[in-house]
Amino acid sequence: MSTQKLDRPALEAMLSGLRPKLHRYCAHMAGSVIDGEDIVQETLLKALQAVDGSVAVERPEQWLFRIAHNAAQDHLRRRQRERSRITEADMTTIEDPSGNADARLAAATSLRSFMQLSVAQRGAVILVDVLGLSLHETCDVTGATLAATKAALHRGRAQLRLLAAEPEQVAAPRLDADDERRLRRYVDLFNARDFDAVRALIAEDIQLEVVNRIRMRGKAQVSTYFGNYDRVNDWALSLGFVDGRPAILIRDPRAPDGPGEPDGVVRGFMLVEWRDERVVQIRDFRYAPWCLVDAEISTMEG
Repeated sequence: MSTQKLDRPALEAMLSGLRPKLHRYCAHMAGSVIDGEDIVQETLLKALQAVDGSVAVERPEQWLFRIAHNAAQDHLRRRQRERSRITEADMTTIEDPSGNADARLAAATSLRSFMQLSVAQRGAVILVDVLGLSLHETCDVTGATLAATKAALHRGRAQLRLLAAEPEQVAAPRLDADDERRLRRYVDLFNARDFDAVRALIAEDIQLEVVNRIRMRGKAQVSTYFGNYDRVNDWALSLGFVDGRPAILIRDPRAPDGPGEPDGVVRGFMLVEWRDERVVQIRDFRYAPWCLVDAEISTMEG
């Protein structure tokens, strides 16, 4: 049994390598890479509070995923999403072929499809088939018994196979005309490098988060953020959607274009919130590339 002495530096060192994996789990649980990042940040806060000082932790990676699992559950309850309860039958005889086919199917399944599974099924399939944990490690994370974990995995895999056989009907995301007008103005000024005009759009009480880097509050502080973009030429902005939410896509115009990406490969995105005609919050995911792995990204035409 692996036991590790954890203090803040040791935990932060572990998190630097584990964060993409944590995010993938949380994003699949929440059905959104954006909500997934919120859950990861809540997880990190709870973990840092737990090791305030120094503690000995058994199986530190599973311990951290257990915190993430509970944070995801809390997140789902807060949003009043379905929280199903699996009836524990005697499933101990179900074999776990570890399913290469099931693993490939799970890895290719959209976050939206995962949301059609129960919470228990979702957690089991993600941990075993997407992240590669063993059944016993999965029990450590979720707190479920081996029988319940096997049941959830068996039923979740079966449900995903049914979903994969059906054509996915997805309504195209839409944006309110006023929101589109404001976002287009913001993007056009940014691309023109007219950062004085961009600064004129932000509110005095604006909040900024550059995910995985820094948080700022207030116009005086946040105004310095735009200078970082003014100093480099590896970006171009365009309008789009991330998991159905309006977003500003950050493209790298120097990178070879991918299919359907004539303006460069998407390397990040921004979420911008408004109050009347002023920007009150910016979340910049430029330095959180793991958020793109499972994101459903679409461009806004016209």
